[in-house]
Amino acid sequence: MPDKPSDLVQGTLEMLILKTLALEPMHGYGVALRIEQISKGVFHVNPGSLFPAFSRLERAGQIKAEWRATENNRRAKYYLLTGVGRKALKAEAREWGRQTAAIARIMEA
Repeated sequence: MPDKPSDLVQGTLEMLILKTLALEPMHGYGVALRIEQISKGVFHVNPGSLFPAFSRLERAGQIKAEWRATENNRRAKYYLLTGVGRKALKAEAREWGRQTAAIARIMEA
């Protein structure tokens, strides 16, 4: 029986969105799909969590949105990482690394 998708650890969705958008601008569905693909199906992003996270990141100036044509020639809101977002991602990644290393040390004790 294959493993079922896991819920994201609280507080990580915004970091994963920023990382995904650091690769290239994308629309919401593309972000959710990319997170699922890169995690090899471990994480499934719920649209009910994704779009409020986009709003929070936009209000914080970490991403911006613009309407563009998709590969199917439909209009979609694309999200782009800002300079503020790049700095936030760097800080989040550093803190995440510190925390996961501490958790690993505890689990190995």
